Amino acid sequence: MDAIKFVLNGVEVAYEGSAADRLLDVLRDTYACKSVKCGCKEGECGACSVLIDGTLINSCCVAMGAVEGTSIVTVEGFRETERFACLEKAFAGISAVQCGFCIPGMVLAAEALLSKNPNPTIDEIREGLSGNLCRCTGYNAIVSAINTAAKEGNGLW
Repeated sequence: MDAIKFVLNGVEVAYEGSAADRLLDVLRDTYACKSVKCGCKEGECGACSVLIDGTLINSCCVAMGAVEGTSIVTVEGFRETERFACLEKAFAGISAVQCGFCIPGMVLAAEALLSKNPNPTIDEIREGLSGNLCRCTGYNAIVSAINTAAKEGNGLW
């Protein structure tokens, strides 16, 4: 069996396990990416969101065999960027975090949105977050934080 090679947070890795293993489990258990959470196991909540080649994906629905040759970013890698710092400042300034369970997925959803649309409307932000559930009903604050980051990002996106 050949190793499954991909780039994780900027580092080339080779996974020696089964191609049928879930990306979610491998990221958490093999690569210690604890920001990737197991919520619904059905691709409905966004807690397991990662960026695969820049696209927001629910890792609970991805088999390892599908990630060969891709580039995967989790919050562990994204947090080293200026874009993350801008989002973090906006989330903290607006107190957009309640329990925090959904926040890694929300932050990556914001990155996916702002990478494609650096000046979104409020409706576009809401649409960009539509695959991510917040059980604490913090949507308004999260939307405001992303709007603030977009406006104060000084051309980061």
